[in-house]
Amino acid sequence: MSAQIDEYRISSDKSLLQLDWIIPALHATYWAGVRPAETIQKSVNASLCYGIYSVRNSVQVGFARVVTDEATFAWLCDVVIDPACRGIGLGKLLVSAIVADERLAGVTFLLGTRDAHGLYERYGFVRHKAMRRAADPNPAGE
Repeated sequence: MSAQIDEYRISSDKSLLQLDWIIPALHATYWAGVRPAETIQKSVNASLCYGIYSVRNSVQVGFARVVTDEATFAWLCDVVIDPACRGIGLGKLLVSAIVADERLAGVTFLLGTRDAHGLYERYGFVRHKAMRRAADPNPAGE
């Protein structure tokens, strides 16, 4: 999947992802601030990922990840835009490209957010309560 608008290009080509940008960008968020870099790398490897890149210099300025079976379920997560590029519509561009991705046609999307409800609602997301099970803090049973 690839799209270009003005000075920015969106791609789901993982070879273009810049982990040296993604890891600090996620560490600056409220939801992934303490997520280890190794966990971020593992999550990227196991997900459908989207990057936004400057056409001028190929620098990454946005990222989102979708956990999916590409048949029934998709969880949109880790949506982040470089602070210097916020307010120009890149979040809208990114979410629009994701929900239009043919690989995700017909799936039910979930996402969790404390903010930006208006952004997601314009793409058909509705507020809904869900249950959650946190990760086992001691997965090895120690």
